[in-house]
Amino acid sequence: MARKDTDHPDYHFIKVVMTNGTEYTTRSTYGKEGDTLNLDIDPSTHPAWTGGSQQLLDRGGRVSRFNSRFGGLSLGGKK
Repeated sequence: MARKDTDHPDYHFIKVVMTNGTEYTTRSTYGKEGDTLNLDIDPSTHPAWTGGSQQLLDRGGRVSRFNSRFGGLSLGGKK
């Protein structure tokens, strides 16, 4: 049984604006034809891509407790 065109979301062109102002056009199901998607985080600013440091919040000492309980575990790494 073949699918009808109405089974698929509307796939159209939008403009994406990165945090540094760079713009490009792509196809997406976001919004409607001609809409603009302004990014808050993108590869030019996110620490995962830039190599920057990211601080881990330790609420109630959870990370400290975890490290004290499991910090000495070796999970099959090199010996």
